[in-house]
Amino acid sequence: MSIHSSDSPTNAAIPRVAFASLGCPKAASDSEQILTQLRAEGYETSKTYEDADLVIVNTCGFIDDAVKESLDTIGEALQANGKVIVTGCLGAKKESDGEGVVQKMHPKVLAVTGPHATHEVMQAVHQHLPKPHDPFSDLVPPQGVRLTPRHYAYLKISEGCNHRCSFCIIPSMRGDLVSRPIHEVMREAENLVKAGVKEILVISQDTSAYGVDVKYRTGFVEGRAVRTRMTELVRELSRLGAWIRLHYVYPYPHVDEVLPLMNEVHENGGRVLPYLDVPFQHASQRILKLMKRPASSERNLDRIRAWRAICPDLTIRSTFIAGFPGETEAEFEEMLDFLREAELDRVGCFAYSPVEGAAANELPDPVPDEVRQERQARFMQVQEAVSRKRLARRVGKVLKCVVDEVGPEGGIARSMGDAPDIDGKVYVAPVDKPWKRYKVGDIISVRIARSDDHDLWGTIG
Repeated sequence: MSIHSSDSPTNAAIPRVAFASLGCPKAASDSEQILTQLRAEGYETSKTYEDADLVIVNTCGFIDDAVKESLDTIGEALQANGKVIVTGCLGAKKESDGEGVVQKMHPKVLAVTGPHATHEVMQAVHQHLPKPHDPFSDLVPPQGVRLTPRHYAYLKISEGCNHRCSFCIIPSMRGDLVSRPIHEVMREAENLVKAGVKEILVISQDTSAYGVDVKYRTGFVEGRAVRTRMTELVRELSRLGAWIRLHYVYPYPHVDEVLPLMNEVHENGGRVLPYLDVPFQHASQRILKLMKRPASSERNLDRIRAWRAICPDLTIRSTFIAGFPGETEAEFEEMLDFLREAELDRVGCFAYSPVEGAAANELPDPVPDEVRQERQARFMQVQEAVSRKRLARRVGKVLKCVVDEVGPEGGIARSMGDAPDIDGKVYVAPVDKPWKRYKVGDIISVRIARSDDHDLWGTIG
């Protein structure tokens, strides 16, 4: 969760809004749009609930823990301030009787909207805290208001999802796929780079499906005809002079087209990072069919081998679910065997959570909770061994890294194989020469001296 604060000086005459943002990067992108609009209309943001005239809470409504965190945050805001507007995925979630989950638990909230609802949120803000003046564009920086550090930013290319995975309720909250026009995406990306962003993280519910809903319609970028399609978009982004990192990439055949781009570095330093976030979720074909996963029939091991043949430096991150309804011990072991053979670099694993409203809850032979938890722990033990072996291969190499933090004990950076918050870190020793000094956002060369299960240590190379 992040509570956004303003750089502007305190002014009692200007209405102040506190903002709590929870959930995934797509929710963070929604939060940034709302914050940008608030700033454009002259509102200030507050560090604390108590000093604000109103609080906005952007919620997550996927798994039970996220729902609890969101409801607790709303309760804290109500207790500390009393005037709360709720938005996000939990806002769209209903009880079996049709009453909203938020309204039932916290009937005193001022308004509730679903995700990706900037207009509706601003209408509620205007109703309960009138805007101080008409918008002035000079109050908003070209890149908008960001929740991330200045040197990296998320770029949401679409909203919603056309899939109906049986464990997921996201489409019921965010709707079907709506791809943003390619010229609009590129304009936002260009503004980010002009503002000093060094790394752009491309996000959506299904990045591989970008443009499917508009039949890959041709748009125009700086007068050039460009298809609304993942490959073409990524190629255009790589020309901007920033690192481009791809998330939520389903393993459709056309993903193969992106791999050669990962070996290219433009003269201005821009490149598509050799990194793919691919949500495999399982290895058993029977379980994948029960999950109703897209691309479940693809020969994923063969595809991974082909990808690494094209791009030897490729880092693959993924997520899996342990203890899905009906999963046998043999099918779980199949997933472990897949993990060992695929040698995925970065992996997360969730014990199946029976999210209210998910079709998978009705499947026969649910796995007991203690077995789900035990399988999750076993899975992560195997992954730690794989990760340890993969990272050990980087010792002695010089890696390009982006600096996230600098302190008296050196720097904390990330390699091309490390996304912020979810992957590992590269700890850089303090420099011994003034000309070796670096600052946050710099891209530096680090010679790797040692590794463990998750992280790397090194010196300026």
